[in-house]
Amino acid sequence: MQEILKIQNISYELMDRVLFEKMSATVHQGEVIGIIGKNGVGKSTLLQLIAETLQPTTGQLIWLQNGLSIKTVEQEIEDYTSPVLDTEEAKILSKWQVPSNDFSSLSGGEKLKARLAKGFATKAQLLLLDEPTNHLDQQSTQFLIDQIQQYNGTILLVSHDRHFLDKVVTKIWSIENKQLIEHKGNYTSYMKIREKRRQSQAREYEKQQQMIQTIEGQLNELSNWSQKAHAQSTKQEGFKEYHRVKAKRTDAQIKSKRKRLEKELEKAKVEKVEAEYEVKFTINAHEKKGKRFLEVKNLNKSYENKILFRNVNFTIQHGEKVALVGPNGSGKTTLLNILMGLESYEGDVWISPSAKIGYLTQAVFDLPLDKTPKELFYQETFEQRGKVQNLMKHLGFSKSAWEEPIRHMSMGERVKCKLMVYILEQKDVLILDEPTNHLDLPSREQLEETLSNYDGTLLIVSHDQYFVDKTTTSKLKIGNGHVHKVLNNTVEKKDKQEETILKLETERQEVLGKLSFMTPKDSQYAEFDRKFNELTKQINKLKSSK
Repeated sequence: MQEILKIQNISYELMDRVLFEKMSATVHQGEVIGIIGKNGVGKSTLLQLIAETLQPTTGQLIWLQNGLSIKTVEQEIEDYTSPVLDTEEAKILSKWQVPSNDFSSLSGGEKLKARLAKGFATKAQLLLLDEPTNHLDQQSTQFLIDQIQQYNGTILLVSHDRHFLDKVVTKIWSIENKQLIEHKGNYTSYMKIREKRRQSQAREYEKQQQMIQTIEGQLNELSNWSQKAHAQSTKQEGFKEYHRVKAKRTDAQIKSKRKRLEKELEKAKVEKVEAEYEVKFTINAHEKKGKRFLEVKNLNKSYENKILFRNVNFTIQHGEKVALVGPNGSGKTTLLNILMGLESYEGDVWISPSAKIGYLTQAVFDLPLDKTPKELFYQETFEQRGKVQNLMKHLGFSKSAWEEPIRHMSMGERVKCKLMVYILEQKDVLILDEPTNHLDLPSREQLEETLSNYDGTLLIVSHDQYFVDKTTTSKLKIGNGHVHKVLNNTVEKKDKQEETILKLETERQEVLGKLSFMTPKDSQYAEFDRKFNELTKQINKLKSSK
């Protein structure tokens, strides 16, 4: 494949923070390159450098094809207009079932689809996609995969979606420790090789440390001999010169060995393997009061001629964990806004007046972008300030982020800033609209773990099936104008399993009661004994599969 771009020794600094240091890479025609890395490492910044909307602090981009057409589809945008739809764009929008009306009235998923349609319709030679699967339902993600696989050009994309990366990319760029690591292959193959490389580095580092300990031990022994020789040279008459010469010779040996050690380390210095990036946080709830959190009766909502839902009735109890699921544009965010009093509606909505609610919206522009975390999370005492800074550290923020304006943060870091509010305020109800959007993998996994242990009430919108299954116990399914509540399949299966075990244990108890009045000589003893053993096997099998 023909080379179209060389990235040579690029460095980039943002305020007091160095994002890249002498980073190099190549792009070949027809490649689909997946850019990965934790939140805040500079993935979106790298796309901006390639699009030449930013300039590197040092280094250069060398274009090997003149006049190469480039199109960027950003991960989030406050406003967007496409007054004239060309044939290709209209065709893509139609397949995605996106209305071509006012951008502001579209759902988060529809807004992204509209921008993706414009990007693909340009047929640019180099297409840059920044987290293109955010907000998309499963069907739309599959359509995006098909679009990328059929695209006649080169694509660079940023994503945290492992399944998506494995399906579409031919090369991985991983940003780690301010450097870029290139790998031909998909995400899974890169992670396997990365793990082997880390294990090999750990072994080599251990060997190096053992070698240093051995040589240092020899040097210490020589030093002891030298000190002893110097001490003897001042005490023993007639032997002073002999011990002085011996001490000097030992000093020379120590100096020579130390030089050899330094040369060995310079020749093959192995750095200690850096600990894997981790995110740690918990969310606690205030004590909840009453049984019901929410009751909806005869709810109706429509936009112009489109009915989102009609005659909707459901209840959510305190402590329930509910996922609101449905295709893009079905009205999930609208329903959340109705519950929060941000949308007009017909019908009755009752929310417990004692509920302390935290509402995490999809938006990443609704934060005070010119404020720093220091100003946003102002704390009067040193102890309180330390608590906030420690939380930021556990969320993966750098030290310098404390005094950097939020507008300089990545989208993932902005989501974390919003999450911090609920971590610090201990809300007893969390309403989260696509909370995993923009988050890196460790942050998603920690959020899953945190919410699964959260003892408050949850109402979550998400297209991530694994995330939904792990954090919620029931679903509000929305679509075709209806909303109905169902238990998660895993919960239904567990409940049925518990019910079966209870029935079998009752039956076994009855058999055991009859056996207790028999002896092995009784004619029915063998039959009841066989039945008891069979019931025990069935119960143990069901319990082990739980």
